[in-house]
Amino acid sequence: MSYPATDQLSSAERAFMINATEIDILPGVWGDLDEPLVSGPASALVPILLSLVDRGWIEVCRVVPWTAEDGTVGEQPGLPVPRQDLPAVLAEAENWEYPSSGTWLGCLTLTLTEAGQRIPR
Repeated sequence: MSYPATDQLSSAERAFMINATEIDILPGVWGDLDEPLVSGPASALVPILLSLVDRGWIEVCRVVPWTAEDGTVGEQPGLPVPRQDLPAVLAEAENWEYPSSGTWLGCLTLTLTEAGQRIPR
């Protein structure tokens, strides 16, 4: 299977791929977007993100607790949100904003799939 080079992706698709590479929470994508999307509504981004999910390049997960072997507590991506649930989850405005609580637990995060990791960056 062949994949397009990163320069063949739209700037918005690249922003999501960067976000997934960094395993950042979803609001981090705003820092990588160009106008007019950065000033627009999150609803304009949903079809772009879903197209990357549908291509099998990105998974949308929630941040869950993690404990290292030495007992250190941290965070990691949990299981992917089921595809059929994504439109409703992505329609929730708070998922596109940094949490005021300061904790990322429960926030949406993007991760690259195996296929997504093979796309040249």
